[in-house]
Parts: sequence; C-alpha cells; structure tokens
Amino acid sequence: MADEVGRQVVVRHLRVWVPGALRRARRATVVLGYHGRDPALAEEVVRVAGECAGDVRGARLTVLVLAGGTEELPARLGAAEAGLPTEVTVHLMPGPTALLPVALRASGASGAPVLSYLEVADAVDPVALSAAASGRPGEVLVPAGPGTPLRPALADAGFPLVAEVELPSGRRIGFGTASDRSLESFKESLWEAGAGRADPAPLGRALLAELTRTGPRTVTELRRYAVTDTAYRAVDAVRALDALLDAGEVRRDPEQGRLGGDVVITAAAR
Repeated sequence: MADEVGRQVVVRHLRVWVPGALRRARRATVVLGYHGRDPALAEEVVRVAGECAGDVRGARLTVLVLAGGTEELPARLGAAEAGLPTEVTVHLMPGPTALLPVALRASGASGAPVLSYLEVADAVDPVALSAAASGRPGEVLVPAGPGTPLRPALADAGFPLVAEVELPSGRRIGFGTASDRSLESFKESLWEAGAGRADPAPLGRALLAELTRTGPRTVTELRRYAVTDTAYRAVDAVRALDALLDAGEVRRDPEQGRLGGDVVITAAAR
C-alpha cells in the first residue's frame, strides 16, 4: 500500500510527465497497477491525469487501471471518469500486474510513451517491469516494502537509469527511465513530498566513499551517482563537493574556476 509520501510523488510526477509526453507524441498511457483496495488512489490518478491532458489540444491519454478485486473501485472510477475531458479514456482491468503486457496491447499503447506505477507486495514482477519498459519511452515508479530490492530488477528490465530511495516510512520507491531530465524530476518530486535530506553531510560521506572505491570521477559522474544511488539531487552533490573541498578531503583538477561537470575530483591522500 502506498504511503502518503509515495502517493504525493506519483501525483507530482504525473503533473510533469503527462503534458510533456502528450506534446511530444500526441498520445500516451498512464498505468496504475496495484491491489485496488484504496479507490482514492485510482481516483486521484485519474483526476490529475485528466487535468493535465485537458491542457494539450488534440492529444489522447489512456489511463489503464490494473487492480485486484474490489467492489468499490469500479463505481468510484466511473464517477471520476464522468468528469474527464474527451481526450482521456479510462480502462479498468481486474487482475495482477502480470497481465500488464496484455493490457497494454489491448489499450493500443504500442509505440507511445508509457508511465507505469506498479505497486509491489512481496517480490517485483519482472514480466510487468519489462512491459513497462516497452513504452516509447517507458518510465516506471515502483513502491515496495522495506526489504524489497528494486534497483537490480529495474536494471534487468531494461531501464538505462534507475534510482531507489528509502522513504521516511521505511518503505522504498524505485524509478526507472531513459531520461536524465525525468530522473531529476523524480528527485524533485521526492523533495517536494518531504522525502529529501536537508543535511548534505551524509551525501559528502557517500561521495567520498565512492571516490575512494572507484578512483577519480568527474563532477558529472558524481552528480549522476547522487541522483541514482542516494536520496539526494544533483544540485546537492555540488554543495557536498564544495564542503569536501573546503575540508581538504578531496582535490579538484583544474584547481581553479567553476565546479563544472568536466572537473575531475579525487579523494585526498591520507
């Protein structure tokens, strides 16, 4: 079950993703795959998707809800669908997320952008993740319990960029995409939802450990590491590196000038 932070992240990312996808491709699909016992989540996803799609003239958005059995969900979704613009279509398919490949084919999602939200109970479903990655492009948000590893499964499904973050509740949320911009947007959504980290010191320690383990890295590579491997954003990596440089724990090449992406950072000898 999604906690409040996870729900906010999904809704915030929808508000960014839907308009961008529809302006690029004119049609797109949003997938909500979950247990279905919380009709309010589906209602909110449908409502927000409709608001965003209504701002893009001539576009078509499909919202595919793949959920477990519940008596309340069809009626609640029907009421939410009644207020949608004509550009938005909602399909409810009872069943597990393993049916996602079939559901995407039936809804005509082939060749268009797909954003999926796939809730995990015990173990990640590789079939569903692979289907989510088949969008052109495909992105996925995966909320899961504290002990469920997400990063390896997302990478195996074919997502070039993956991130996994522990939420304040102890639950985890994973994100898979092919877009640096979307990855940054996901992290911004996390921070806006209250899952960010104000203190850059833990990030500084993580960056120093990464430099010690791998050797010199560019600022661009360390920014990417912060986004994919920690709860921090790329901009926080620069703040953390400034602190490490001031403390003499790392060196930079060149020694002067702006801390641009091509500057090489090396852990100081101890």
